[in-house]
Amino acid sequence: MNTATDVLVIGAGVIGAATAYFATQQGLTVTVLDKGLPASGTSSACEGNILVSDKELGPELELTRYSLDVWHDDLAEHKPLWEFESKGGIIVASHQSSLESLNRVMAAQAGYGVRVDRLDPDDLRKAEPHITPGALGGASYPEDCQVQPMLVAAHLVRLATQAGARFVANTPVNGFLRSGERITGVRTPRGDFSAGAVVNCTGTWAGELAALAGVNVPVLPRRGFVMVTEPLPPMVHHKVYAAEYIDNVGSSDAGLQGSPVVEGTPGGTILIGSTRERVGFDRTVSTAALGLLAGNAVKLFPFLEHVKAIRHYHGFRPYCPDHLPVIGHDERAPGLWHAAGHEGAGIGLSAGTGKLLAQALAGQSPDLDLSPFAPARFGAEVHTSTPHREAAPA
Repeated sequence: MNTATDVLVIGAGVIGAATAYFATQQGLTVTVLDKGLPASGTSSACEGNILVSDKELGPELELTRYSLDVWHDDLAEHKPLWEFESKGGIIVASHQSSLESLNRVMAAQAGYGVRVDRLDPDDLRKAEPHITPGALGGASYPEDCQVQPMLVAAHLVRLATQAGARFVANTPVNGFLRSGERITGVRTPRGDFSAGAVVNCTGTWAGELAALAGVNVPVLPRRGFVMVTEPLPPMVHHKVYAAEYIDNVGSSDAGLQGSPVVEGTPGGTILIGSTRERVGFDRTVSTAALGLLAGNAVKLFPFLEHVKAIRHYHGFRPYCPDHLPVIGHDERAPGLWHAAGHEGAGIGLSAGTGKLLAQALAGQSPDLDLSPFAPARFGAEVHTSTPHREAAPA
């Protein structure tokens, strides 16, 4: 099999699905390959955050705000498909130092146009009556949203195929086709697939796939756990997290880190996160991580001490050392494009990433400058070793 297409998207998580969808909207012919099924990787093991609240000033915040517009405008008619909730987010500070840091972040974000309101203790308890009595104050971010990520990926792939795209499941990539230096397609156990552009949307395996093309994209797995409680009456009304979460998101520490993130769901269960640790692709269930989740959650919402956790799940966030995603054409391997390394922000940034990349693939100037996310910023060195190799890279 050797099927030519304008754009060949490798990976059918939310990033790949969004790229495929928006590429079809540009009139491009699209084929999507995945070593499994849509959302079978990181997209199936996360909370579905669309957050502006945890972003510092810079390129990622610009991409976040752009993505919010895409979710609300370009994808507005499809919101019910993936349980889109404009629930808003609340950051809670329980220490004076955290409150002072939060106030500084709020001021900077507000100056950039982010919608944020300061909450004194009374305001905070009106918004979340069951919050810890030790909370000194907080910040409300009405733009923070939530989706069901597996539904996003599945429906965007479906919408793309309805617009003419082709989806091929259970098809790992094991090499690239070339014409001189140019990437012209991929090799798979099911045959070769040719394309004008190949887009690497393989999440935590993006570095391994890039290495097959001889280029360095240093995306690594960062393991995270989520706990799910028994169904309850509505008791947590926003996405609520401690101010320390922002520091953990921006940290490069390889060790276990945890800060409470608590939110209710339409079904009544409560999702409890979050942890971060770099342990390769080790899928071992960590009792230390689960204990940290539970303890932190009870500190934020004391009533949770008497609530049953009915299950937990974990996955691997695609971590990039400079905490910026890799988006755009790779001039080191012409014909190869990347959209990966979004870490815990991938769900929220997927819509904007997909639309911008599709514009560039169609030969247009993207609405947002992609140069801060350029793959070539990592130089020419190739890293081919991955701890605890899990499977084929794509």
